[in-house]
Amino acid sequence: MTRFDARTGVEVIDLAECLELLADGVAGRVAIVEGTGPLVLPVNYALHRDQVVFRTGPGSKLDASRGRTVCFEVDAFDRETRSGWSVVVRGRLEEVTGLDRDFAELEHLAEPWIGPEPPHVVRVVPDIITGRRVRPG
Repeated sequence: MTRFDARTGVEVIDLAECLELLADGVAGRVAIVEGTGPLVLPVNYALHRDQVVFRTGPGSKLDASRGRTVCFEVDAFDRETRSGWSVVVRGRLEEVTGLDRDFAELEHLAEPWIGPEPPHVVRVVPDIITGRRVRPG
């Protein structure tokens, strides 16, 4: 049964479909707090169970991986029909190390699109996953 947000009238996507949409994607945006404000960075990613996994080098994303809260977002839209969807994962970003039992599997999931392979694997451990859809018309 389709549900709608009572306040906005936008369709609410259930968790199972949110995970399907995340699994089908390859690029999204991670939002972190750096210094005094938010920073949104594009990443290519993979989904492992309900966790978003990506590789990174030293810097902002890795610095933010020390247990801080982050948001990850992936979406699609059609300008012509004025329709689209968005899935947001809110949780904590953590680095995955060789001590993690899933490390061998996770380190091969998200392959970088450019340059040498960044040395660090991070994941978003979700607290909440939400999705919204706007249909044509």
